[in-house]
Amino acid sequence: MTKKAQAVVDQFIERKGMEYQAEGMPRIAGRIMGLMLIEDGPFSFGGLAEKLQVSRGSISTNTRLLESLGVIERVSKPGVRGDYFQLSEEPYARLLEGINLRLKRALSSVEHTRDNIPQEWKSAQGRLSQLERFYRGFLQSTEQLVQEFERTPAN
Repeated sequence: MTKKAQAVVDQFIERKGMEYQAEGMPRIAGRIMGLMLIEDGPFSFGGLAEKLQVSRGSISTNTRLLESLGVIERVSKPGVRGDYFQLSEEPYARLLEGINLRLKRALSSVEHTRDNIPQEWKSAQGRLSQLERFYRGFLQSTEQLVQEFERTPAN
């Protein structure tokens, strides 16, 4: 890889880290995603730690987080000990499914509260109804997006 290409890759990986951090997630999780988006995997713990110049403990913590979000998966290599990681099949659809699950929980909480507070609390009822409409619209949009990702296979 040329120095210029390596600089572009390094900058991309760092930007992904900053983006994740801005969203309240660990910077290392974003850097792992950035690396996996650019380079072919699967990656070992040690390989990720070396490429990103971070501790194996940090890699372990953040790969578990990314696994829980469904965007990476743990795989094995025949005859090789240890865990490896790669992007999941349809990682963005899996990410959206996680968002949908959280949206459904939030919507349920709003509906429950709206249904169980006094009807004469008009202001609160109105704000909760507006939030309910927001969640329903957001959920509908993300469900459509999941379907689009699942219909259109990755290259």
